[in-house]
Amino acid sequence: MTEKTVNLRGLKCPLPALRTRKILSGMASGDLLTIECTDPLAAIDIPNLLRQTGDALENKAQADGVLTFVIRKK
Repeated sequence: MTEKTVNLRGLKCPLPALRTRKILSGMASGDLLTIECTDPLAAIDIPNLLRQTGDALENKAQADGVLTFVIRKK
């Protein structure tokens, strides 16, 4: 199992979701991906993406304008 953190701050919709999809496609089952972004629409887009891919949202947090998503690849 590997853990990867990706900084997507400053990117606007739909780029955070598209980049997240691309990164997840190259990961192995059980790997953890942490996404940091500032686009408020990511709060909708990332969970919707995970419903499509079947990957699991382990944690979601927001602090100082930064949304952080911890995703487990299925």
